[in-house]
Amino acid sequence: MSETNQKGLLAVWLREIRFIGSDHSLLLTVLIAPLLYAFFYGSIYINKEEQAVPLAYVDADGSELSRTLAVQLNSLPVVQLVSVANLDDARGMLASGEVQGYLFVPRGVQGQLLKLKPADIVIALNAARFLPSSDLLAAVTKIALTAGAGVRLQYLKSGGLTNAAAMQQVMPVNLDYRPLFNESSSYGAFLLPGLLALILQQTLLIGISVSVSKEWTRGRYGEWLAAGGGRTGSAVAGKGLCYVLLFACFAIFFTVVNYHVLGLTVKGSRIELMMATLLFLTVLVLFGMFIGSLFRSTVATVQFMAFSTYPFFLVTGYSWPFAYLPRPLQAFASLLPTTPFLKINTAIVQMGSPLHLQADALWHLVALAMLYAVLLVARIAWVRRKESLGV
Repeated sequence: MSETNQKGLLAVWLREIRFIGSDHSLLLTVLIAPLLYAFFYGSIYINKEEQAVPLAYVDADGSELSRTLAVQLNSLPVVQLVSVANLDDARGMLASGEVQGYLFVPRGVQGQLLKLKPADIVIALNAARFLPSSDLLAAVTKIALTAGAGVRLQYLKSGGLTNAAAMQQVMPVNLDYRPLFNESSSYGAFLLPGLLALILQQTLLIGISVSVSKEWTRGRYGEWLAAGGGRTGSAVAGKGLCYVLLFACFAIFFTVVNYHVLGLTVKGSRIELMMATLLFLTVLVLFGMFIGSLFRSTVATVQFMAFSTYPFFLVTGYSWPFAYLPRPLQAFASLLPTTPFLKINTAIVQMGSPLHLQADALWHLVALAMLYAVLLVARIAWVRRKESLGV
């Protein structure tokens, strides 16, 4: 880079710092909003797992097995067992929301198991809230299968079989279940890394797009480009560098402070994560500047970027598998920097994958950077002609 270009880049960078400092709404967006949203939204999932979910328990069997089942269920952190006299009361409590489900053990369950015959217990769950219902179902299934296997084991041992032989009959196949990456299988541990990346993205996009939009609204396109020595590249690089450096600091803060507060860990290399994040921020800046150049109204810019947050997140393949999205949505999602970055972020943060194994996503980000750089330069050239800036 020539000395003239360096001076132009520095001049635009300093100009943007003064611009942010003099605009209260922009200052709040790029300095306060990232921290506020990260701690506020992150605190919602700070516990990550459901605890003490009320489950009504109706014991019509009154057997040793049903009592053991109740003790084992009540020992689980996710279950808060509520003893209920009859099934009608349990149904009423479920309908009123006092409990999230009920477990009914009919009469004769232990006797059926001792005869090695099938025995059924009934569990009804409020599936309107999928997290409590799925956690309760997993807990009850695990305990019920374990309790049933224990009864069969004692029966076989009473018939003269050794403990090893009886165990072979009860469990001919041993299941070694070890969840990888998200060891607790919790929704919070899955969601939070992506949520923090989304907060970083949207606050940056709103800030940079509003900044570019205000250049046009206030008739300062000429001043902006002139500060860069009349060179579009210097003007774009100087403004973009200000936001890349600022949000790189936020990214480091998130992965150090917020991850610690929320009990998250980076299983892979933090250096590689930061390298990918810097590329991601660069693409976001180009993307945001292009979007901002499309609007002559600051309000319209903010509305577009704010209301695009949730749709952008839904189509990235993070909350729903990318391969199962309709083809048009897949094509649209491929144009968003969030799509490849969340793939890289998940691989490094949650799976401990090295960056070189995510080469396809990295090249995807590079291609998007080139695409939005070309679109932005073309758009600025069009605006210059339209406004007859003559710079």
